[in-house]
Amino acid sequence: MPEVEASLTIRKQDSISVVEFEDRKILEEVVIGQILEKLTGLVAAEPVPKVLLSFRKVEHMSSAALGVLITVNKQIAERHGQLVLANIHPQIYEVFKITRLNRLFNIQSTTDAAVRAFV
Repeated sequence: MPEVEASLTIRKQDSISVVEFEDRKILEEVVIGQILEKLTGLVAAEPVPKVLLSFRKVEHMSSAALGVLITVNKQIAERHGQLVLANIHPQIYEVFKITRLNRLFNIQSTTDAAVRAFV
């Protein structure tokens, strides 16, 4: 069985870490664990983390993936940083609305809008 790996592209834009998910589906536990590991490392590396997560290519994600977002959001808040989500597919956004996570997260429609949302 081939090794499954989370593919993320991480780049810096000024003081913001822009993370782009490259997979269309974020469903597998192994991948979700790797995403948590990578994001936790990213947050830990910054004194005041500013993280933008772009879901431009993501069409499906599991509830476990939402759990990762909640965990990372908490880690960033503990360090007085900011997390902004962008480019969320309408179907996925429905899940955010149903679970009321759209109130927890700062969600922007585009990457540019998300960059402007940082203080």
